[in-house]
Amino acid sequence: MSLDVSVIIVNWNTAQITCGCLASVYEQTRDVSFEVIVVDNASSDGSAERIQQQFPQVILIENTENRGFAAANNQGMAVAQGRYVLLLNPDTVVLDGAIQKAIAFAERHPEAAVVGCQVWENESKLQPTCFSFPSLGGLFLRTIGLSRMFPKSRLWAGEMLGWWDRTTEREVDVVSGMFMLVRSEAIQQVGRMDETYFIYAEETDWCWRFKKAGWKCLFTPEARIIHLDGGGKSTDQLSIRMFVQLHKSLLIFFRKNRGVLSFMLAKLFFVLCMGLRTIVWRLLSLGGRKDRVHKYQQSSALLTNLVWGCKA
Repeated sequence: MSLDVSVIIVNWNTAQITCGCLASVYEQTRDVSFEVIVVDNASSDGSAERIQQQFPQVILIENTENRGFAAANNQGMAVAQGRYVLLLNPDTVVLDGAIQKAIAFAERHPEAAVVGCQVWENESKLQPTCFSFPSLGGLFLRTIGLSRMFPKSRLWAGEMLGWWDRTTEREVDVVSGMFMLVRSEAIQQVGRMDETYFIYAEETDWCWRFKKAGWKCLFTPEARIIHLDGGGKSTDQLSIRMFVQLHKSLLIFFRKNRGVLSFMLAKLFFVLCMGLRTIVWRLLSLGGRKDRVHKYQQSSALLTNLVWGCKA
Protein backbone atom coordinates (compact mmCIF):
# COMPACT_ATOMS: atom_id res chain seq x y z
CA MET A 1 0.00 0.00 0.00
CA SER A 2 1.38 3.38 -1.03
CA LEU A 3 0.00 5.54 1.80
CA ASP A 4 0.46 5.45 5.56
CA VAL A 5 -3.18 6.05 6.45
CA SER A 6 -6.62 6.50 4.91
CA VAL A 7 -8.84 8.76 7.04
CA ILE A 8 -12.53 7.86 6.64
CA ILE A 9 -15.26 10.24 7.81
CA VAL A 10 -18.97 9.43 7.55
CA ASN A 11 -21.11 12.55 7.18
CA TRP A 12 -24.85 12.97 7.59
CA ASN A 13 -26.26 16.51 7.65
CA THR A 14 -23.32 17.98 9.57
CA ALA A 15 -21.66 20.07 6.86
CA GLN A 16 -20.17 22.78 9.07
CA ILE A 17 -18.92 20.37 11.73
CA THR A 18 -17.46 17.99 9.17
CA CYS A 19 -15.61 20.83 7.45
CA GLY A 20 -14.14 21.81 10.81
CA CYS A 21 -12.99 18.25 11.33
CA LEU A 22 -11.44 18.12 7.85
CA ALA A 23 -9.61 21.39 8.45
CA SER A 24 -8.08 19.97 11.64
CA VAL A 25 -7.00 16.79 9.82
CA TYR A 26 -5.14 18.74 7.15
CA GLU A 27 -3.68 21.25 9.60
CA GLN A 28 -2.50 18.73 12.17
CA THR A 29 -1.34 15.75 10.11
CA ARG A 30 2.34 15.88 9.26
CA ASP A 31 5.23 13.48 8.50
CA VAL A 32 2.87 10.75 7.23
CA SER A 33 1.30 10.23 3.84
CA PHE A 34 -2.48 10.16 3.92
CA GLU A 35 -5.72 10.45 2.02
CA VAL A 36 -9.13 11.55 3.27
CA ILE A 37 -12.31 9.76 2.23
CA VAL A 38 -15.68 11.27 3.12
CA VAL A 39 -18.78 9.12 2.72
CA ASP A 40 -21.93 11.24 2.66
CA ASN A 41 -25.04 9.33 3.72
CA ALA A 42 -27.59 11.18 1.58
CA SER A 43 -27.40 14.49 3.47
CA SER A 44 -30.05 17.11 2.77
CA ASP A 45 -28.06 20.12 4.02
CA GLY A 46 -25.76 20.52 1.02
CA SER A 47 -22.91 18.73 2.77
CA ALA A 48 -21.48 17.06 -0.32
CA GLU A 49 -21.31 20.29 -2.31
CA ARG A 50 -19.76 22.25 0.55
CA ILE A 51 -17.15 19.60 1.29
CA GLN A 52 -16.24 19.28 -2.38
CA GLN A 53 -15.92 23.04 -2.70
CA GLN A 54 -13.81 23.62 0.43
CA PHE A 55 -11.74 20.43 0.22
CA PRO A 56 -11.41 19.39 -3.43
CA GLN A 57 -8.62 16.96 -2.50
CA VAL A 58 -11.06 14.80 -0.52
CA ILE A 59 -12.28 11.55 -2.05
CA LEU A 60 -16.04 12.00 -1.79
CA ILE A 61 -18.52 9.13 -1.96
CA GLU A 62 -22.15 10.26 -2.20
CA ASN A 63 -24.89 7.82 -1.23
CA THR A 64 -28.46 8.19 -2.40
CA GLU A 65 -29.75 6.80 0.92
CA ASN A 66 -28.54 6.70 4.50
CA ARG A 67 -26.78 3.35 4.63
CA GLY A 68 -25.73 3.60 8.26
CA PHE A 69 -22.36 3.95 9.94
CA ALA A 70 -20.94 0.48 9.35
CA ALA A 71 -21.90 0.26 5.68
CA ALA A 72 -20.62 3.76 4.93
CA ASN A 73 -17.28 3.05 6.58
CA ASN A 74 -17.05 -0.16 4.58
CA GLN A 75 -17.51 1.87 1.40
CA GLY A 76 -14.58 4.02 2.43
CA MET A 77 -12.45 1.00 3.27
CA ALA A 78 -13.20 -0.53 -0.13
CA VAL A 79 -11.26 2.28 -1.85
CA ALA A 80 -8.71 3.00 0.92
CA GLN A 81 -5.03 2.77 -0.02
CA GLY A 82 -3.42 3.18 3.42
CA ARG A 83 -1.46 0.71 5.53
CA TYR A 84 -3.80 1.91 8.26
CA VAL A 85 -7.41 3.03 8.18
CA LEU A 86 -8.58 5.72 10.60
CA LEU A 87 -12.30 5.88 11.30
CA LEU A 88 -12.92 9.42 12.52
CA ASN A 89 -16.21 10.95 13.65
CA PRO A 90 -17.15 14.21 11.88
CA ASP A 91 -17.81 15.94 15.23
CA THR A 92 -14.16 15.74 16.29
CA VAL A 93 -11.14 18.02 16.11
CA VAL A 94 -7.67 16.53 15.70
CA LEU A 95 -5.09 17.95 18.12
CA ASP A 96 -1.28 18.11 18.21
CA GLY A 97 -0.49 15.69 15.39
CA ALA A 98 -2.77 13.00 16.82
CA ILE A 99 -2.87 10.92 13.65
CA GLN A 100 0.88 10.53 13.22
CA LYS A 101 1.27 9.92 16.97
CA ALA A 102 -1.29 7.10 16.82
CA ILE A 103 0.48 5.60 13.82
CA ALA A 104 3.86 5.80 15.57
CA PHE A 105 2.35 4.00 18.56
CA ALA A 106 0.88 1.31 16.30
CA GLU A 107 4.27 0.84 14.62
CA ARG A 108 5.79 0.13 18.04
CA HIS A 109 3.03 -2.38 18.75
CA PRO A 110 2.69 -4.70 15.74
CA GLU A 111 0.39 -6.95 17.79
CA ALA A 112 -2.30 -4.22 17.77
CA ALA A 113 -5.09 -4.35 15.21
CA VAL A 114 -6.75 -1.25 16.65
CA VAL A 115 -5.44 1.84 18.46
CA GLY A 116 -7.58 4.42 20.28
CA CYS A 117 -6.64 7.81 21.70
CA GLN A 118 -7.55 10.33 24.38
CA VAL A 119 -10.83 12.13 23.74
CA TRP A 120 -11.54 15.50 25.36
CA GLU A 121 -14.93 17.17 25.65
CA ASN A 122 -13.25 20.52 26.24
CA GLU A 123 -9.91 21.88 27.43
CA SER A 124 -10.39 20.53 30.95
CA LYS A 125 -12.71 17.50 30.72
CA LEU A 126 -11.51 14.11 29.50
CA GLN A 127 -14.21 11.87 28.02
CA PRO A 128 -14.17 8.21 29.12
CA THR A 129 -13.78 6.14 25.95
CA CYS A 130 -12.92 2.47 25.38
CA PHE A 131 -14.65 -0.20 27.43
CA SER A 132 -15.13 -3.92 27.99
CA PHE A 133 -17.29 -6.21 25.89
CA PRO A 134 -21.02 -6.18 26.79
CA SER A 135 -22.17 -8.90 29.17
CA LEU A 136 -25.43 -9.79 30.89
CA GLY A 137 -24.02 -8.63 34.22
CA GLY A 138 -22.88 -5.31 32.82
CA LEU A 139 -26.19 -4.83 31.03
CA PHE A 140 -28.07 -5.38 34.29
CA LEU A 141 -25.87 -2.92 36.22
CA ARG A 142 -26.20 -0.21 33.57
CA THR A 143 -29.94 -0.56 33.12
CA ILE A 144 -30.79 -0.40 36.82
CA GLY A 145 -28.44 2.56 37.22
CA LEU A 146 -25.74 1.16 39.51
CA SER A 147 -22.95 1.93 37.03
CA ARG A 148 -24.11 5.58 36.96
CA MET A 149 -24.39 5.74 40.77
CA PHE A 150 -20.90 4.31 41.23
CA PRO A 151 -19.06 5.29 38.03
CA LYS A 152 -15.57 4.60 39.39
CA SER A 153 -16.33 1.24 40.99
CA ARG A 154 -14.57 -1.83 39.58
CA LEU A 155 -17.50 -3.94 40.80
CA TRP A 156 -20.52 -1.87 39.75
CA ALA A 157 -19.10 -0.07 36.70
CA GLY A 158 -16.32 -2.41 35.64
CA GLU A 159 -17.55 -2.76 32.07
CA MET A 160 -17.20 0.99 31.52
CA LEU A 161 -13.70 1.06 33.07
CA GLY A 162 -14.73 4.08 35.14
CA TRP A 163 -11.87 3.58 37.61
CA TRP A 164 -9.28 4.13 34.84
CA ASP A 165 -8.43 7.79 34.15
CA ARG A 166 -7.36 7.30 30.49
CA THR A 167 -3.90 8.77 31.11
CA THR A 168 -2.00 5.50 30.70
CA GLU A 169 -1.45 3.00 27.91
CA ARG A 170 -3.72 0.00 28.24
CA GLU A 171 -5.07 -3.00 26.40
CA VAL A 172 -8.86 -2.75 26.14
CA ASP A 173 -11.64 -4.87 24.70
CA VAL A 174 -13.28 -2.14 22.63
CA VAL A 175 -11.80 1.01 21.11
CA SER A 176 -14.43 3.70 20.63
CA GLY A 177 -15.37 4.32 17.02
CA MET A 178 -14.96 8.12 17.08
CA PHE A 179 -11.18 7.63 16.59
CA MET A 180 -10.28 4.11 15.58
CA LEU A 181 -6.93 3.48 13.89
CA VAL A 182 -7.04 0.01 12.33
CA ARG A 183 -4.26 -1.96 10.68
CA SER A 184 -5.20 -2.86 7.10
CA GLU A 185 -3.47 -6.24 7.48
CA ALA A 186 -5.88 -7.07 10.30
CA ILE A 187 -8.87 -5.95 8.23
CA GLN A 188 -7.78 -8.27 5.44
CA GLN A 189 -7.76 -11.13 7.94
CA VAL A 190 -11.11 -10.62 9.72
CA GLY A 191 -13.08 -8.57 7.18
CA ARG A 192 -14.75 -5.18 7.38
CA MET A 193 -17.54 -4.05 9.70
CA ASP A 194 -20.73 -6.10 9.99
CA GLU A 195 -23.42 -4.12 8.19
CA THR A 196 -26.15 -5.79 10.26
CA TYR A 197 -25.45 -2.93 12.67
CA PHE A 198 -26.93 0.29 11.28
CA ILE A 199 -25.32 2.38 14.01
CA TYR A 200 -23.88 1.57 17.46
CA ALA A 201 -22.01 -1.57 18.56
CA GLU A 202 -20.41 -2.08 15.15
CA GLU A 203 -16.98 -1.22 16.57
CA THR A 204 -17.66 -3.55 19.52
CA ASP A 205 -18.39 -6.43 17.18
CA TRP A 206 -15.32 -5.59 15.07
CA CYS A 207 -13.01 -5.54 18.10
CA TRP A 208 -14.50 -8.87 19.22
CA ARG A 209 -13.53 -10.37 15.87
CA PHE A 210 -10.03 -8.91 16.02
CA LYS A 211 -9.54 -10.33 19.52
CA LYS A 212 -10.77 -13.77 18.45
CA ALA A 213 -8.25 -13.69 15.60
CA GLY A 214 -5.41 -13.07 18.07
CA TRP A 215 -4.96 -9.30 17.69
CA LYS A 216 -4.95 -6.70 20.47
CA CYS A 217 -6.86 -3.44 20.89
CA LEU A 218 -4.74 -0.76 22.58
CA PHE A 219 -5.26 2.72 23.96
CA THR A 220 -2.61 5.45 23.99
CA PRO A 221 -2.83 8.84 25.70
CA GLU A 222 -0.13 10.19 23.37
CA ALA A 223 -2.71 11.13 20.70
CA ARG A 224 -5.56 13.50 21.53
CA ILE A 225 -8.73 14.76 19.89
CA ILE A 226 -11.70 16.88 20.94
CA HIS A 227 -15.19 15.42 20.65
CA LEU A 228 -17.65 18.29 20.28
CA ASP A 229 -20.37 18.00 22.90
CA GLY A 230 -23.75 17.55 21.25
CA GLY A 231 -22.24 18.11 17.81
CA GLY A 232 -25.10 16.44 16.00
CA LYS A 233 -27.79 18.51 17.76
CA SER A 234 -30.35 15.79 17.09
CA THR A 235 -34.01 16.51 17.48
CA ASP A 236 -35.96 14.80 20.24
CA GLN A 237 -37.55 12.46 17.72
CA LEU A 238 -34.17 11.49 16.28
CA SER A 239 -32.72 10.92 19.75
CA ILE A 240 -35.60 8.53 20.52
CA ARG A 241 -34.83 6.61 17.34
CA MET A 242 -31.15 6.47 18.30
CA PHE A 243 -32.07 5.27 21.80
CA VAL A 244 -34.01 2.41 20.26
CA GLN A 245 -31.24 1.67 17.76
CA LEU A 246 -28.60 1.52 20.52
CA HIS A 247 -30.48 -1.21 22.35
CA LYS A 248 -31.27 -3.10 19.16
CA SER A 249 -27.57 -3.09 18.30
CA LEU A 250 -26.70 -4.43 21.73
CA LEU A 251 -29.16 -7.26 21.21
CA ILE A 252 -27.64 -8.03 17.82
CA PHE A 253 -24.24 -8.26 19.52
CA PHE A 254 -25.61 -10.65 22.17
CA ARG A 255 -27.30 -12.84 19.57
CA LYS A 256 -24.23 -13.01 17.37
CA ASN A 257 -21.44 -13.28 19.95
CA ARG A 258 -22.87 -14.33 23.31
CA GLY A 259 -25.23 -17.10 22.22
CA VAL A 260 -28.97 -17.65 22.00
CA LEU A 261 -29.55 -17.98 25.75
CA SER A 262 -27.77 -14.70 26.55
CA PHE A 263 -29.67 -13.00 23.74
CA MET A 264 -33.04 -14.21 25.01
CA LEU A 265 -32.24 -13.25 28.59
CA ALA A 266 -31.05 -9.81 27.50
CA LYS A 267 -34.20 -9.23 25.46
CA LEU A 268 -36.44 -10.43 28.31
CA PHE A 269 -34.63 -8.13 30.71
CA PHE A 270 -35.09 -5.16 28.35
CA VAL A 271 -38.82 -5.89 27.97
CA LEU A 272 -39.37 -6.10 31.74
CA CYS A 273 -37.19 -3.12 32.54
CA MET A 274 -38.60 -0.87 29.82
CA GLY A 275 -42.13 -1.90 30.71
CA LEU A 276 -41.56 -0.74 34.27
CA ARG A 277 -39.78 2.43 33.15
CA THR A 278 -42.61 3.24 30.74
CA ILE A 279 -45.15 3.09 33.58
CA VAL A 280 -42.99 5.13 35.98
CA TRP A 281 -42.03 7.83 33.48
CA ARG A 282 -45.61 8.04 32.22
CA LEU A 283 -46.84 8.78 35.71
CA LEU A 284 -44.07 11.31 36.33
CA SER A 285 -44.66 12.98 32.96
CA LEU A 286 -48.25 13.86 33.80
CA GLY A 287 -46.92 17.06 35.31
CA GLY A 288 -45.73 18.10 31.87
CA ARG A 289 -41.97 18.31 32.52
CA LYS A 290 -40.20 17.93 29.20
CA ASP A 291 -37.38 15.68 30.45
CA ARG A 292 -39.85 13.22 31.96
CA VAL A 293 -42.04 13.21 28.86
CA HIS A 294 -38.98 12.51 26.74
CA LYS A 295 -37.88 9.60 28.96
CA TYR A 296 -41.38 8.15 28.79
CA GLN A 297 -41.30 8.41 25.00
CA GLN A 298 -37.89 6.72 24.86
CA SER A 299 -38.91 3.82 27.09
CA SER A 300 -42.25 3.38 25.36
CA ALA A 301 -40.66 3.39 21.88
CA LEU A 302 -38.10 0.77 22.86
CA LEU A 303 -40.68 -1.41 24.58
CA THR A 304 -42.97 -1.30 21.53
CA ASN A 305 -40.07 -2.14 19.25
CA LEU A 306 -38.92 -5.03 21.41
CA VAL A 307 -42.37 -6.57 21.71
CA TRP A 308 -43.68 -6.05 18.18
CA GLY A 309 -40.97 -5.09 15.75
CA CYS A 310 -37.47 -5.98 16.92
CA LYS A 311 -35.68 -8.19 14.41
CA ALA A 312 -32.63 -8.58 16.67
